Amino acid sequence: MNIEKGISRYSEGFDQEVRGDTITADRYTSKEWLEKEFANLWPKVWHLGAVTAELEEEGDIVRHNFANESVIMVKQADGSIRAFYNACPHRGNRLVLGDVAAVDRIVCSYHGWQFDPAGTLVEVQDADDFPGGNPCGKVHLTELRCETWGPFVFWCMDDDVPPLLEWLSPYPERLEGYGLENWVRVLNISADAEFNWKIIRDNFNESYHLPTIHPELATFINDGLPDTVFEMYDSGHNAMWMKGHQATTRQHFEAVPTPLDEIARQWDVDPDEYEGRPAEIREAIIEAKRRLGPGRGFTNYHQMSDQQLVDYFHCTMFPNLTLTMSPEQCQILRTEPHPTDPAKCVFQHWCLYPPVEGMETVVTPVGELPLRHDAEARHSVYGDGQSLGFVADQDLSIGTTQQQGLNSRGFKGCILTHQEKRIQRFHELLNDIVLGGPTEPQQHFGGMDKAK
Repeated sequence: MNIEKGISRYSEGFDQEVRGDTITADRYTSKEWLEKEFANLWPKVWHLGAVTAELEEEGDIVRHNFANESVIMVKQADGSIRAFYNACPHRGNRLVLGDVAAVDRIVCSYHGWQFDPAGTLVEVQDADDFPGGNPCGKVHLTELRCETWGPFVFWCMDDDVPPLLEWLSPYPERLEGYGLENWVRVLNISADAEFNWKIIRDNFNESYHLPTIHPELATFINDGLPDTVFEMYDSGHNAMWMKGHQATTRQHFEAVPTPLDEIARQWDVDPDEYEGRPAEIREAIIEAKRRLGPGRGFTNYHQMSDQQLVDYFHCTMFPNLTLTMSPEQCQILRTEPHPTDPAKCVFQHWCLYPPVEGMETVVTPVGELPLRHDAEARHSVYGDGQSLGFVADQDLSIGTTQQQGLNSRGFKGCILTHQEKRIQRFHELLNDIVLGGPTEPQQHFGGMDKAK
């Protein structure tokens, strides 16, 4: 992978064939599709549940509600983290009702059954009244697989899914240089939204919308198609590299535009020196970061490639998790399904930042915040005036109207450009997993031969 050579579209060795299945409207609108996803898709993938900073001491608990399911991740005495279904084995009552907890014992509020952090029943009333004798030490919470990568905690419902690091491949290797292990989650926000979870996934599987939905990004991110690299992996995940600290080649700039000019000045690079050749400022910023970064507390810069120092690596993990990396920020963007309504979902947005000595605040998508864990943590309803981040707000702005349009008899299936091929593959993977096979092929796929 090397965007310095200006490789266009799909990187050699990281392309995938597509069949041309019709992307049907029912996958966004029908309860039948929603129920098949619950049965065939969601048990078969790893779910991001927490960050390790939330689970420091034995008995620390983080709850993750996913549609109709609820999972608790619990810190153990040996330092490991285990995950359990959030259901009492006695009569099914949910055990943990808050998002986080720190307890010596997990206690059911219904009949007082008590479990230790390892999920073993340790105390029960009327212990001698059970036909099989005292159940303490014999009854356990139902456990799920739980593994960590960097600062992230994942859980999985299926024993046959590959181990986490294998399932995430190639991201652990590709992102190693950023040194994510000790990054701090500053932003932890979410919202209920009025559209199917796949609408935003489609959005994150293409950059075709950047000039129309995010025009202001063009002044410091080069969204020009010949300068963008797309990759699709055997695992079903995909990625996109975009040149940062460089204005788009879709427009002509004689001078370094704002805010890139101010970004350059922050690294002691004079943007006026690049009059008539603004694209060259990217290389100057790379050199300045190499020279000045360690002295400013950015201890991770020496591990990064030149691309990582200035560019944006957009990692889309099948089926519903996106991780966008820049040198000083890691964004997590995810949509999760509503338990019963295919026209609703939950949108989640986390932002993590590297700890820098002497740095007390960071600029986040919702403004300047203290550099500390969950400085901004909230849940809202999209459209209530609470921002989910200025770029995320723009992405979500199209969700409701697209959901409405997908209900129209006039929509007969997507007509995609070549650069939107990642959308096509995403839905073909869904067809194979959720339906067990392809839908009827459409007549064309953006004018391309279907095998390309």
